[in-house]
Amino acid sequence: MIELATAISQNPLIAILRGLAAADAASVSDTLVDAGFRIIEVPLNSPDPLESIAAIAKRHGSQAIVGAGTVLTVDQVDAVADAGGLIIVSPNMNPNVGQAAIARGLYWCPGIVTPSEAFAALEIGASVLKVFPAEMVPPAAIAAMRAVLPKDAIIAAVGGITPETMPPYLAAGVNGFGLGSALFKPDYEIEDIDRRARAFVEAIKRRE
Repeated sequence: MIELATAISQNPLIAILRGLAAADAASVSDTLVDAGFRIIEVPLNSPDPLESIAAIAKRHGSQAIVGAGTVLTVDQVDAVADAGGLIIVSPNMNPNVGQAAIARGLYWCPGIVTPSEAFAALEIGASVLKVFPAEMVPPAAIAAMRAVLPKDAIIAAVGGITPETMPPYLAAGVNGFGLGSALFKPDYEIEDIDRRARAFVEAIKRRE
């Protein structure tokens, strides 16, 4: 099993597979892992998300961290854990969800916009702070937040991210990104997903 810190050091990009059909979980996850992705999120408002999470975890659990997005309730946390998911990603900062995730030994990635939400999430035990939607929080605001947050806090910008918009966020102190429709949509051909995935991986490598 790969640890979150290892996954982020290898590739700090989170693939958000909203709308993924369970029948496509194997081929899409194979493509992403081959391209270098190490964190995969299946939002719970996708068709049969727990089936997809279980399939991806069984297939790639030694290489990648798999979990759920749009997790809003404690019951959903338990369902994801039972399916083999290891990361709980939410659009909001719900302490009950965070406490439930941590109690199950899962990584918690809550959505935050303000310093108050960020510090509250870290106090509970958040593994990653998901700045969402990133369109509402420009790089200058993240730089100001980064100046007061603990140096080891991990920040991921999510929402509207493309390879071209990544550099200013990286310069502001963002550690990684959640990638949605610029990487995956259910109607994308597998070759298109592969091309998009590799473009993102190349873009993040250029930061070095």
